[in-house]
Amino acid sequence: MSHDPYRADHIGSFLRPPELLAARSSAVDPERLRETEDRCILDVLAHQRDAGMSVFTDGELRRRNFTGDFFAAVDGFGSGDEVKRSWQGSGNLGLHTGAPGAVHARLHQHSRLTAHELPFLRAHRPGPIKMTLPSPTQFPAQSFRRGITDAVYADHADLLRDIVAIIAGEVAALTRESVDYLQLDAPRYSYYVDPKWRAWLQAEMQADPEALLTEALAADNTCLHAAAGSAMTRAIHLCRGNNRSQWYAQGGYDPIAERLFNTLDVDRFLLEYDDERSGSFEPLRFVPKGKTVVLGLISSKVGALEDAETLVRRIEDAAKYVPLENLALSPQCGFASGTEGNLLTPDEQWAKLQLVAEVAARVWG
Repeated sequence: MSHDPYRADHIGSFLRPPELLAARSSAVDPERLRETEDRCILDVLAHQRDAGMSVFTDGELRRRNFTGDFFAAVDGFGSGDEVKRSWQGSGNLGLHTGAPGAVHARLHQHSRLTAHELPFLRAHRPGPIKMTLPSPTQFPAQSFRRGITDAVYADHADLLRDIVAIIAGEVAALTRESVDYLQLDAPRYSYYVDPKWRAWLQAEMQADPEALLTEALAADNTCLHAAAGSAMTRAIHLCRGNNRSQWYAQGGYDPIAERLFNTLDVDRFLLEYDDERSGSFEPLRFVPKGKTVVLGLISSKVGALEDAETLVRRIEDAAKYVPLENLALSPQCGFASGTEGNLLTPDEQWAKLQLVAEVAARVWG
């Protein structure tokens, strides 16, 4: 039907194997840990290939969480004093987010974000590779604390500027290295679709949510434009929280759809659509012609396998708003936004990935 090479897509993170978790917790020497990471990444790559994927990641196995590369490469964060979020679902487990605390000093980048990941992935990839980076918008809401951060950064926007410069620099480096596919992970857009979080933005960040949305879109575009003119596929993934199968926001894309879809300079939007918390497909009517929407119809939060017929029908429903040739399929989020991962087994994870590939082949050939 179309030459889009990534009909069967995924968000990037996979469950950490027990062997890797044990190596991390036992504080083995760095060389032995690296050897364990390498073995586990080879296995993750083989599973993606066997499932029928056409784009590959290292599962983010070298990271503490999906933002881990940033925190490992940048100084200035404290410990244990980050801005808290309330999580829901799966019995409200106690969460270890792995997130550093508030910014205490001007940020200083001392190393590349992904330089420790890319060479091994390039050497062993079965096909095109995707590199994931956190959106710069992830950090100010989490790490700007009044009474601490405002001693070194005047406000959230001041902090955001330094973060944008760091991530845009990494995007430029990945472009020079001819990475096939770049994905920004942007959970914080969920704050603009959930009334309780819009109220939080006004109260805690002391700013108008619409002005903050304008600032967020500009920040992500600055990073994306660092890859302008290249052959790299540029994408953004939006989610509502995904730690230990829990979530912190809900609401359809309606409040942000027209601005978001028409402002962000991406090739692909990877959107959560695994349950009623994500709303309807109607906001997809604002997606510009030629952009791809990757429908996150398969849940990475639960082990139960979705029904293929239902997935096909839902894709057909979405095609009422976006032409079928501009759609693709994926899980709604990663399987392990943090080290501990979601509440399903590795076998259930790989079955879900295989289902993505099988349904994509059925729908698009």
